[in-house]
Amino acid sequence: MPQRLSQTLLAFLSATLASAQTTLNELSFGLRHPISPNGGTVPGYRMISVNHEIQVLSDRVILTPPVPGNAKGALWSETKVTSKDWIANLEFRASGQERGSGNLQLWYAKEHGSIGTQSVYNVEDFDGLVLVIDQYGGSGGKIRGFLNDGNVNFRRSGSLESLAFGHCDYSYRNKGIPSKLKISNQGGLHVTVDDKTCFSSDKIFLPAGYYFGITATTAENPDSFEIYKFFVQTSAGQASTGQQQPTLQKMDALPGAPEVVPDRAADQIKGQEEQFADLHNRLQAMAHHMGNMFWEIRDLAKQLDQKHQEVIRKVDTMEVSRGSGLSAMTIEKIASMDLRTLSMEADIKALRDDLEGKDFKQAMDELHTAFSFLHHNFHNELEPKFERAIKAHSASLNHFLLAVFIVQAVFAVLYILYKKRKHSAPKKFL
Repeated sequence: MPQRLSQTLLAFLSATLASAQTTLNELSFGLRHPISPNGGTVPGYRMISVNHEIQVLSDRVILTPPVPGNAKGALWSETKVTSKDWIANLEFRASGQERGSGNLQLWYAKEHGSIGTQSVYNVEDFDGLVLVIDQYGGSGGKIRGFLNDGNVNFRRSGSLESLAFGHCDYSYRNKGIPSKLKISNQGGLHVTVDDKTCFSSDKIFLPAGYYFGITATTAENPDSFEIYKFFVQTSAGQASTGQQQPTLQKMDALPGAPEVVPDRAADQIKGQEEQFADLHNRLQAMAHHMGNMFWEIRDLAKQLDQKHQEVIRKVDTMEVSRGSGLSAMTIEKIASMDLRTLSMEADIKALRDDLEGKDFKQAMDELHTAFSFLHHNFHNELEPKFERAIKAHSASLNHFLLAVFIVQAVFAVLYILYKKRKHSAPKKFL
């Protein structure tokens, strides 16, 4: 019985070793916290930004912030992928206003100098693959894949949508939890999101020697794109193919020890020291693969805990709906409205505090200075000008007196003529 148990355990460990994936540390981040040892950089990646500074927090990288808009951010690996057989995993979250917009790109490109912070809409030419996540065509969200060999100028293309070789609908904004995007280059190209197939092709094989990059671009009403994890894995066999001597691959969870040792025939191992070294390396690899299983189980436990909390919340909602007579959907809408109301109250309170805390004395002083300047200009410049204009265009006193004298003389002559005519008129007697 113990012998059978040992054989079963040995077979299980052999299968585990054969199917294990090795994480490439130099291309990965976010598996351990904090992400950055100094709080300002992402190890193994070059950061580029426009109109803002990329924030590296302990558990995520804010590629584009909530404000300001029209921002760009990019992360580009400093080393190339040396294996043709790889799996890339990206965990991200996008949040913003109801009508916020932006796009996220995951690149696998031969050269990244000509791409920088560009999106698929304004990049000119590149050699490689790009996955675009945005709200193309007014949809709630879409993931599209594009390939280019460097001969197509995407910026000048009049029909960019026709260049996509695969796509799927995916609502990614304001989910609250990170979205999980996976690209597999093993036996073709396969793209999955949240463990569901997006699109795939058995005829597409990407070569080795390319760089990974993540870029994000926002518009006037921006979306904030946050990167939680990005890690690249290769199969154990690929990591040591074609080498006679053991090539020790390290695992991210437990660095500093060999991970994969290629199989060797028993007659090739001669001497006690060589046997001990081979046994030592294989036991270490086995221990570290067990460590990898531990981390996978821990992540699975976290996911189960999240699902458990969601179930409890839904059960509570159902109980409340039973007690109130309302449907579960109505209860959820009321809870959502309550959260939005609390958010609006917080925003209004912040606005009120901001207005009450500001000192308007400086603004009033500037207004008083402006009025004083206008008053000074009126009295010192406009009033003399008006006076000169009146003097230049008005009649003098002599002219006025002459006009009065002429009018009086005319009236006197008319009066004399009237008297003479009255006395000379014939008198009538009754």
